Amino acid sequence: MKKISLFSDGSSLGNPGAGGYCAILRFGDVEKIVSGGMADATNNQMELLAVIKGLEALREPCEVTIISDSSYVVKGINEWLGGWVKKGFAKVKNPELWQAYLQASKGHKVKGVWVRGHDGHTENEMCDKIAKEEAMKIKEKG
Repeated sequence: MKKISLFSDGSSLGNPGAGGYCAILRFGDVEKIVSGGMADATNNQMELLAVIKGLEALREPCEVTIISDSSYVVKGINEWLGGWVKKGFAKVKNPELWQAYLQASKGHKVKGVWVRGHDGHTENEMCDKIAKEEAMKIKEKG
């Protein structure tokens, strides 16, 4: 199984408001950037969508380390998701996105790693910049 690093970040201007996301996939020296946005989104939704879109870009089962400054995403993946599935996502925010995450992560071995945001982490800073740019594009269209 290939070992992939998936750096991700999301942004929401208004929370909810114009949202953007970015994922940087890295395998060895090869990088791919996946980004986009939507008109009405929360920060947490964009954080999670970055991971989903990053996973969807993979073409074969991989061992994926997700590096995110979102404790919501990292704890959701590493700690909470099993219980949420057992309870049918009752009282869980963004259940449709978590179900999309489950689909996108099928076949992959995934673990989340939290990094402090705005702390000089090169890939996290790049994801943050691109996610904000995507959110601004949506806001300007609005």
